[in-house]
Amino acid sequence: MKLNENRPVDHRLSNVYRFGSGLTGAVLIIFGILGLFNQLAFFDTTGQVIAGLSTNGALSVISVSIGSLLVGGAAIGGTFASTLNTVIGIGFIISGMVNLAVMDTSFNLLAFRIPNVIFSFVVGLMVMTFGMYGRFTGGLPDDNPFWRARHAQKEKAEKEKGPEEKRGPGTSPRVVPPRPAPQSRTRR
Repeated sequence: MKLNENRPVDHRLSNVYRFGSGLTGAVLIIFGILGLFNQLAFFDTTGQVIAGLSTNGALSVISVSIGSLLVGGAAIGGTFASTLNTVIGIGFIISGMVNLAVMDTSFNLLAFRIPNVIFSFVVGLMVMTFGMYGRFTGGLPDDNPFWRARHAQKEKAEKEKGPEEKRGPGTSPRVVPPRPAPQSRTRR
């Protein structure tokens, strides 16, 4: 898909991407810092519960890193934030599936438990939705940058055509008769 990088910075979609990135990034940074302050073992497979989620040193560092990326995306905004949200959202969903598979094994290096998996799925869907908002929907307004990117050639061709070419050769404009007004359903 070709993205339009030349859209206005103050476009309303940019606020959605920024809000999604900033809020989720701040939550992840706070969670990671709480884990780091408790000086947890880096690859402890049992972990310690902080804010309702199991964590260890590795998960705390990853949370701060991903949270910082999201806050950075919120600061930049635009299509960068949209793409970043989409990619990180998909990463969260994949992480939830992988960690669900390795839970209760020695490969559970991030100390995931069921609440972590649910958190990963919910946050993944939320961030991915923030990133995809305005990209993968029908009926987008004409000023939407993603609509314009998909329809640029069609729009250009329509502008170059004259009125006769738009209707087709030898055809007259179609006249649509007005629809009758709906009748009242009240009883007399």
